Amino acid sequence: MCRTPALAATVLALLAAPALAAEPAKPLAAPAAAPAARAKATAQQRAEAARMDPLARAAFWGRELEGDGRDVEAAVGLSRALRQLDRADEAADVAGRGLIVAPDHYELLMESARAWIAKGQGFYAVEPAKKAQAIAPRDWRPVALLAVAMEQTGRDAEALGYHQQALALAPNEPGVISNLAMYYAARGELPKAEQMLRVAAASPRSDARVRQNLALVVGLQGRLAEAEQLARQDLPPDQVTNNLAWLKAATERAPTGQGRSWDSVTGGGR
Repeated sequence: MCRTPALAATVLALLAAPALAAEPAKPLAAPAAAPAARAKATAQQRAEAARMDPLARAAFWGRELEGDGRDVEAAVGLSRALRQLDRADEAADVAGRGLIVAPDHYELLMESARAWIAKGQGFYAVEPAKKAQAIAPRDWRPVALLAVAMEQTGRDAEALGYHQQALALAPNEPGVISNLAMYYAARGELPKAEQMLRVAAASPRSDARVRQNLALVVGLQGRLAEAEQLARQDLPPDQVTNNLAWLKAATERAPTGQGRSWDSVTGGGR
């Protein structure tokens, strides 16, 4: 059965290396020969950075981290921006080096887990996600990350348990519903997945990933015209064409289809 990294984490909404990584991360450090200390951005400037596009945010937080290698907020911001730029290797490295400075920092743990999942190496996401879960046991987000990490690691029973736990914590969260739906889609339960995705897509807090997962599941059931209509809501024409070509080939090979997220077809990351 085809399982892809992109089934991982609509969460999000939303990613170096912990102790399990092959190579230990290096401590954060400012440049050895900085000519002059750079003034740290103000709280207002940092708040404004959140509204920048990922490339601008990566540049902003990169400068902040260069000025102070122990700036945990900058490490979180840079890791997140790099992941959103599909630079998961660098995102994992930044988060992991930040965890040397602040090993129990919740958002750094979450970004580390997200980066490993974005790399398709969920095994290394388990430790930081579990530490984050222990810090915030009522937060659905680390549980959702654990569900996807377990899928990537091939531990299906545990993955389903975490998906269900995340849904119990956040029953109306479209990303959680979508993740569980894609778990079922990957195992050939396409009608069940479609039903769940329609519920998720109807939420006012739904996003393009949920809608495109619905398009995918509809298309895998052979309803390509309907899938095309859904896909065109969020994707540019060339990506729609590529996705439809993939869907047509997939349905011809296996009429029942297998779950695979749109992200894996278009090369996007979560």
